[in-house]
Amino acid sequence: MINIKTVLIADDSSMARTFIIRCLEMAGLDNATFLIAQNGREALEVLLSNPVDLIVSDINMPEMDGRDLLKRIKSSPRLYNTPVVVVTSSYNLTKKKEFLELGAFNILKKPISLPELSETLIELSGEVEWNLG
Repeated sequence: MINIKTVLIADDSSMARTFIIRCLEMAGLDNATFLIAQNGREALEVLLSNPVDLIVSDINMPEMDGRDLLKRIKSSPRLYNTPVVVVTSSYNLTKKKEFLELGAFNILKKPISLPELSETLIELSGEVEWNLG
């Protein structure tokens, strides 16, 4: 169903990274390879040497935050098409609009809701079923 084999998790909290990985596994990515980065700078280094199918990034990180990471990804011809899901504890509609305009696939609030994450992965897989009544 979902063809995501490698996921990069960028978050400065090891507990948050572990939780995100567990949620992704429960949402159907139990056979995926997970790469980790503690900030945006590390994430870019990982992306230079590893092809990934999905990036899940926090916003508030040291050295390079999620906003700058997203801008760099979307300005790179090689990385532009890699979907980025932003996760944040400081979620609001203004922030969601801003990150969607910057090119994020979706923005989810922490703690991650498994149904919301599953829905995002289904949308990523291109298998959205529209119920038009």
